[in-house]
Amino acid sequence: MNKYILDSSALLALFNSEIGSDKVEELLPLSIMSTVNIAEVVAELDKKLNISFIQSKEMILASINKIVALDFDQAIEIGRLKKETEQFGLSLGNRACISLGLITGYPIYTADKIWAKLQLNCKIVLIR
Repeated sequence: MNKYILDSSALLALFNSEIGSDKVEELLPLSIMSTVNIAEVVAELDKKLNISFIQSKEMILASINKIVALDFDQAIEIGRLKKETEQFGLSLGNRACISLGLITGYPIYTADKIWAKLQLNCKIVLIR
């Protein structure tokens, strides 16, 4: 059974062996991610670590238990969150992750410290 949501920053912390990666590793068997956040991870792995898309795909599939495709309800929630989170500069990917947390009720794990300031009806846990 899935219990946690990982933001792209959390999975990238794991892949880069950053502070907090140990916490992320413990959550992997019960974690889910949005396809939008997967896209962010792939782009960052290519840009910063020069990891091929094929290798990125293998790394992600070996790590994430369930990948959730963006659906209509999430899309509506992402749009609704735009105005509410604008002052924090959240990306579409950030809002996709948060929308998944709001819809499922699962806590969201992230490395983005600005998320601690959000006043939303979901649990956000900083990995460091």
